[in-house]
This record gives sequence, C-alpha cells and structure tokens, in this order.
Amino acid sequence: MENQKRAYIYALTAVLFWSTVASAFKITLRYLDLFQLLFYSSIISIAVFFVVLLIQKKLFLLKTYSKTDYLHSAFLGFLNPFLYYVVLLKAYSMLPAQEAQALNYTWGIAIALLSIPLLKQRIKSTSILALIVSFIGVVVIGTRGDLTSLKFSDPLAVSLAVGSSGIWALFWIYNTKDERDEVTKLFLNFTFGFLFILITTLIFSTVIVSPIGLFGATYVGIFEMGITFVIWLKALKFSETTARVSNLIYLSPFLSLVFIYLLVGEQILISTVIGLVLIVIGIFVQQYSSLE
Repeated sequence: MENQKRAYIYALTAVLFWSTVASAFKITLRYLDLFQLLFYSSIISIAVFFVVLLIQKKLFLLKTYSKTDYLHSAFLGFLNPFLYYVVLLKAYSMLPAQEAQALNYTWGIAIALLSIPLLKQRIKSTSILALIVSFIGVVVIGTRGDLTSLKFSDPLAVSLAVGSSGIWALFWIYNTKDERDEVTKLFLNFTFGFLFILITTLIFSTVIVSPIGLFGATYVGIFEMGITFVIWLKALKFSETTARVSNLIYLSPFLSLVFIYLLVGEQILISTVIGLVLIVIGIFVQQYSSLE
C-alpha cells in the first residue's frame, strides 16, 4: 500500500475516534465528576504512551533530557492535560455536548491570536475577517440562534468552552517550540500533569467511582488522550504533505454531532450547525491567509 493511502487511513481513523469523544465526555460525566474522569483517563493515557514508547524502543530518550527539559514538560503538563481538561470538562458538565464541542473548536482562531504576541507574527486583514466570522459563529451557538437579544444561554459555560480553546492554543504553541520526540513529550506531559490532577482530585473529589464511569474514563484515556495522538502522528509521517491529511480534521466536529445525536440523545440545534460552519470557515480563511 502506498504511503499516501496509509496516511489517509490513519488520519480518518484518528478523526473517527476523536469524533466520539464529545459523546464519551457527556455520557461519562453522568457517572463521574470531572476530576474523577480526568484522574482515571490520565492514568490510562500514561499507560498507553508508556507501552508505545516501549514498543518503539524510545524509553532511553527519557535519560537524555536535561532538568530544563523536564521543567518544560511540567509546565506543558500543567496546561495539558491538567488545566485544559479541567476547564473543558467543566464546560461539558454545564452545556449540551453539541455546544461545548463546537465552541471548543475555536482553538484554530485562538492559535492565530496568541501567535501574534508569542511568535511575533503579524495579523493580516484576512485574519481579522476570519476572527470576525468565527466570533459570529460563537455568538450563534452561545445564544442558540437568538441574535436579536444577544443573551447567552449560559455565559460562564460558554466562556469556559471558548477559554479551553485558548489554553489548548497556548499548549500547542509552546509544544511546537519543543523539538523532542512527540510521543516522549506526551508521556512526560501527562505524567507531570497527573501530579496536578491527583492533588486536585484528593482536595475536591474522591477516587471511588462506578464501573460504568471507569469504563467511560478508560475509553477517554485511550481514544481522546492516548493512542489517537499516535495514530495522527503516523498519518502525518506517511503523508506527502501535512495539508493532505490535516484538512480531514475538520470532519471531526460534524461527525461528532452525529454521534451526539445517536449516543447522547441530544436534538441537534440548527444554530449549532450554523455556528460550527462559521467557525470552520473562519479557520479555513485564517489558514489560507497564513499561506499568502
């Protein structure tokens, strides 16, 4: 099988897995609080990355990193998985899954905004247009289509969902500056992040959970935080260009709506679809402007 076909298979597999995560979050939060979900899913993801490193014979890399590298991993681990998922899961606990996942998808625009001060990039007129289009999409989703009143259904929850995209963008920018092996970085990030998660869980929650909740956390740990990242990296490795597979990621939020309807039982609002389309259009415009 030629490499590009392999790349598409890996990419579509990753997209399919990520498309189920919003439903998994919402269903599992019926049985666990957000700290319990994050606690157990992080343990699973660490185990997944450890096994991958073992299979790839990369564990020796851990001995080659400096104290500065480990401190950087601790910082990234605080951002993701700790802070990012605490904020995101809180949003999922307060909003319908369709709205939380759509609003979280503004990470593409958040990256563009944060790249201005952190990467010293200049913003173009087309980027400003992209921000406006995506912002309108956020307003459509947050108000559930009631644009005349501009009254958000839950201002705090909407802020958390959008804010989580900013945390992810911050993590992404600092992570791209780190040239270490990707899987090794993820293993260290989640290991350090788990220390923050453990402390927070012991303070605000308990580690006692139901079997159904544990199953959901295991699913999230494997397919949201764990193996799917490795599959996506495989897709990028086999693809002739990053663009050939990266655009497939935009299928994920729309497939996610299908799973939310079938598995969670939410009636998908037309305002969610319209808002999500606007957000994705904004991201496309932003990407196009960055290539000019």
